[in-house]
Amino acid sequence: MDKIKDTRSFMRIIHRYLGYFMAGIMAVYAVSGMLLVYRDTDFLKQEKKYEKTIAKDLDEKGIEKELKLKNFEIIKTVGNISHFKEGTYNASTGVAKYSKMELPFVLDKMAKLHKAKSADTLSPLNTFFGFCLFFFVVSSFWMFNPKTKAFKRGVKFAVAGLIIAIILTMI
Repeated sequence: MDKIKDTRSFMRIIHRYLGYFMAGIMAVYAVSGMLLVYRDTDFLKQEKKYEKTIAKDLDEKGIEKELKLKNFEIIKTVGNISHFKEGTYNASTGVAKYSKMELPFVLDKMAKLHKAKSADTLSPLNTFFGFCLFFFVVSSFWMFNPKTKAFKRGVKFAVAGLIIAIILTMI
């Protein structure tokens, strides 16, 4: 019985202080996650103009790759100048003038939290965050005595949440 109580006390203490520590990180992830829901719109974005010299005489695919523009399509070409929705490309000089809708600097950095790859500097933070969230899932079952009504109700809510997440993922 003492070992069970010790484990419960340990999990509750770690859960509490890790939760306080993670509160700031979770706030940033929450805001960035909400921003990503609207990444296909111009919500909170500002137009930024660019002038970049890239290789000369590129075809449509080459321009798209160099400028990293989504849904790139050349609308018309007049002489050496190719016109596309975001701007122009001069095939003889390699100069591209274009604009992009981008989030302000701080919001853009926050949104990149969710897009980090294993080679990115943010990947350890993402891994730590995921580990902590998983710990919260597991340790939450030590918050109450399994014989209590609160625990049994909590398990039902956890199962309902799991089922809803699975159903919505499969749709």
